[in-house]
Amino acid sequence: MAIIRKLAITQFRNFNQQYIKPSNQLNLFVADNAQGKTNLIEAIYYLGHNRSFKTKSIKEITQIDCLKFQLDAQVDNCRIKLEKSKQKTIIYIDHLRLKNSSHLSKILPIQIITPDKGFVVNGTPKNKRSYVDWGVFHVKPNFLSDFKRYGKALKHINSLLSQQQEYALNDWFLEISKLSVIVNQLRYDYIQQLKKTNSNELIQELSNLYSSIDSFDYEFKTGWPKEVDAYDSESIYQYLLKNKNYLLKSKYLNYGPHKASLKFFLNNKEESFLSRGQQKTLSIIFWLTQVSFLVKNNVYPIVLIDDLASELDTTKIKTILHYLNQLNIQTFVTDIGKDMSYIKDENPTIFSIKNGEIKPQ
Repeated sequence: MAIIRKLAITQFRNFNQQYIKPSNQLNLFVADNAQGKTNLIEAIYYLGHNRSFKTKSIKEITQIDCLKFQLDAQVDNCRIKLEKSKQKTIIYIDHLRLKNSSHLSKILPIQIITPDKGFVVNGTPKNKRSYVDWGVFHVKPNFLSDFKRYGKALKHINSLLSQQQEYALNDWFLEISKLSVIVNQLRYDYIQQLKKTNSNELIQELSNLYSSIDSFDYEFKTGWPKEVDAYDSESIYQYLLKNKNYLLKSKYLNYGPHKASLKFFLNNKEESFLSRGQQKTLSIIFWLTQVSFLVKNNVYPIVLIDDLASELDTTKIKTILHYLNQLNIQTFVTDIGKDMSYIKDENPTIFSIKNGEIKPQ
């Protein structure tokens, strides 16, 4: 079970040197705007992913006149230390230096719900793939290595296409056809398992979120055209051979798992026709479905929720927080703190943030 027991933040955005001991379940951080609420969520996210959900620029995150930032946490019985500058990244777990971030994500699985990261429903295909792959990574041990192999094959093919080197394409077409089927199948199986989770007790627990919903569904889009059987390597291979001249003209492979997505429906209405409120509510249901499914598979993610009250009413907020508390997972929530009645029943540990200083209340 992933629990952050201690957290130190040094020279990250407007946090100079902050140290907190959060509770094992619900932690509420109250602050006015521009005081550091989202920065705290970003810091915890960074610690679990070795990247920000807001920017790729280290300069934006590191304080002025500082060369690096540092995040340090006690997670269960492990100590994680991440130090980052423009030149290098250093990650330690119990004083052992990591070569990549995948082990870090296993120790500190993090699910984030924030407007800055965008909604899943009616979101970008990249955002949809990101959420699905995050879940697949935690329940399918071979997914990461298979996905990396697919990425390498894609890189070779795009390089050959851009250089018009037709002679070597067939072998790589065969390779990516096989890997594409593996990635497609892992994603499809995971989504089918999510749907089963979404269809039973989760529906009852979260009924206040969607009392007007008769049918919420989603469909996996493999990234291949309809005429291709995306679960048959020979079908993919023959399609690539048939369209080789077109691909040489376009100079990149514009089909495949790297173009996959999800298509959401509410009462048979496509996601693009839903209101913003419906899109956000359904996105939260999808996120919580993933969290619930992972808990059932003995993966206990830490949930980050930034500015939850901005677009949801009190009933929905109480439903979400009560559900997360029942799952017995650690949650970090930020709010401007005008009306705290919606959260008191869940016995949160409350912190205030002012000018980058975090204090327990």
